[in-house]
Amino acid sequence: MLERLGRSVWRRRVVVVAAWLLLVAVGAVLGGSVFDRAATPGPREGVESTEVEQRLDALDPEGEQVVAVLRGDDALSIAIVNAASDVLQQLRTLPGVAELRDPYTTGASELVAADGQGVVVQVELDPTLSDDEALEVAEEVTARLRSIPFPEVLVGGQLLAERAFADQAVADAARGEGVAVVVLLLVLVVVLGGWLAGAVPVLTALGTVAASLLALTGLASLTDVSEYAVNVVTLLGLGLCVDYSLLVLSRFRHERETGGPKGGPADPADALAATMATAGRTVLVSGLTVGATLTALLVLGDPVLTGMAVGGVVAVALATAAGLTLAPALIALGHRHVPAPGEGRFLARRRPPEQTLLARLARAAQARPWLALAGSTAVLLALAAPLLALDVGNSDARSLPRDNEARLTYEAVQETYPDLRTTPLTVLTDPPPGDPRVTALVQQVLALDDVDDVLVLDPLPDGSTQLQVEPVGATDGPAAQRLVGELRELDLGVPVLVGGPAAELVDAKDATGARLPLAVGLVVLVTGLLLLVLTGSLVVAVKALLLNLLSLAATLGVVVAVFQWGWGSSLLGFDPWGALDITTPLLLFVFAFGLSMDYHVFLVARIKEAWDHPARGKGAPRPGSREANDRAVLTGITASGPVVTLAALAISIVFLGFAAGRLVAVKEIGVGMTVAILIDVTIVRGLLLPATMTLLGERNWWRPGRGATASRRTAGAASSRRS
Repeated sequence: MLERLGRSVWRRRVVVVAAWLLLVAVGAVLGGSVFDRAATPGPREGVESTEVEQRLDALDPEGEQVVAVLRGDDALSIAIVNAASDVLQQLRTLPGVAELRDPYTTGASELVAADGQGVVVQVELDPTLSDDEALEVAEEVTARLRSIPFPEVLVGGQLLAERAFADQAVADAARGEGVAVVVLLLVLVVVLGGWLAGAVPVLTALGTVAASLLALTGLASLTDVSEYAVNVVTLLGLGLCVDYSLLVLSRFRHERETGGPKGGPADPADALAATMATAGRTVLVSGLTVGATLTALLVLGDPVLTGMAVGGVVAVALATAAGLTLAPALIALGHRHVPAPGEGRFLARRRPPEQTLLARLARAAQARPWLALAGSTAVLLALAAPLLALDVGNSDARSLPRDNEARLTYEAVQETYPDLRTTPLTVLTDPPPGDPRVTALVQQVLALDDVDDVLVLDPLPDGSTQLQVEPVGATDGPAAQRLVGELRELDLGVPVLVGGPAAELVDAKDATGARLPLAVGLVVLVTGLLLLVLTGSLVVAVKALLLNLLSLAATLGVVVAVFQWGWGSSLLGFDPWGALDITTPLLLFVFAFGLSMDYHVFLVARIKEAWDHPARGKGAPRPGSREANDRAVLTGITASGPVVTLAALAISIVFLGFAAGRLVAVKEIGVGMTVAILIDVTIVRGLLLPATMTLLGERNWWRPGRGATASRRTAGAASSRRS
């Protein structure tokens, strides 16, 4: 089927390219509107913290809050008191402002800095405002607050921090994509030996990104599309298309030079058909594998991850389609300008395949397989050790760039206003505030070790009681999280519901932990089956999964050391906040597992070809023997090693562009994926894969109901047919 697709693309190459150009043009015009249509993910459904939020929204809704820190002068001087009072009184009458809390018009003395050199002003907006309307009012509020004659006025709050996060994410993606594309093009042109050869992967990737944005725009007209999906489309669209295009291009050059009669040059049309029958099949299996891993994110039920999964599946589907149509069509159009391996305008001669990095590592691993296995495993386990200390949390203003005003506002509050540092837990109970059961409840809560204070608010419209329980320590720190569990588990005399930031984090951890085994099981099952279909070997499939999990653990260990412990933070330009974003380990699991399987498929597909069609002649090992297995492993790695190494280099450039972003959460993914690729292409594919396949010998190709003897007979029969 794929061979027929290759011939069809050759015959209709102009039509295929024209169709993609039309798709890209429409995507360039309309796809950009997805940035305006994208929505911020909502709360997680079916958990207690969301139930509290929804109940309060129905009974006593609160609007977004703008927080201002004014500092640098005597806050109680007559001039400042008069000026501030005038501005704040005007703000009270501003349409869209629901309530103000400040030391000048409400007498909130705790909002004055201890040294008297600053104040905090809290402005609550009308809860009926839409997001866009709230931002417009926040901008007007900000402008008026800046007119108060303090030397420094910082304005932030959750609303402005979320907007800053979204804007910075888009800016990071645009900058990362722009830098990556330019550098990538230059590297590919030099390595592949010509402008056309270097441009094929980049053009294919850009076409995929444009088409993916167009698809998301259409999807946004039917349902909510997460703003984070755009980042995933850019990341995966560039990365996967570069991988797939390089694989197709490399195989085409090989088939064109050696796929003809007696190993000589082949007709370009036949070469493209052979390319699609081999490399095309690998692209298809790889796309299905990566798509399956992304689909597992849907199982977790997290709103943020669901949006990313939708964007990722769209990107993978279109990247696979581009790898099977656009890349071969571009090659067909410009095949005369695609140099043979080792030739070209920029590189007159390149290193023979047997001298490339992966080939050298494979020979070393095969020479001392036990040493390679033990040493590589020890290194990966050492890198994975920090994973034991993994802690996750919800990103807040601390993940913004150091000079961002919303972050500076947050840090100023944390440093100077101890009464505002911690956001309390919200506890709801049905009895009214004056009920003796509520009094007993308050006394029980105050007696808990992790409680700093309890405040009983006015009764809600339905007569029920709302408590604000201030935990010891940070808003969602260990004490606050323990307190959530205690309040939910203890018999407090009356039923209670617990909400607030710490409860949201606890619920997210619990829900993710409950569904994670199912998601991991789905990934393992689907990818294992796809590998079994590709190789026909249960051993190869199981071994690939184990190697990928070991590689993933090492990657996550490095990310914990860098972003949670702060190793190298000054070099990367960020401030660690003691935890990873809760989505980072899950996204790295999906992305790293999928791309690692990508390279494994590339290598194992060529190894399987060499096993099924062993070399014949004097000195060749007997088909189906241990020696034939070792030869097949080295032959497959030697043949596919250069394209895998180049693909790893290319996609590392893409991820390094995102690692240079200014958002900590984006840096975590960029650095994590770069580390994952480097580990995978050197230690895992260069040493562990050949070492384990050498130790297993012909048992690599065992599958249920078919022993090694049958495998040898099949290999021998294949060799006879080929002769």
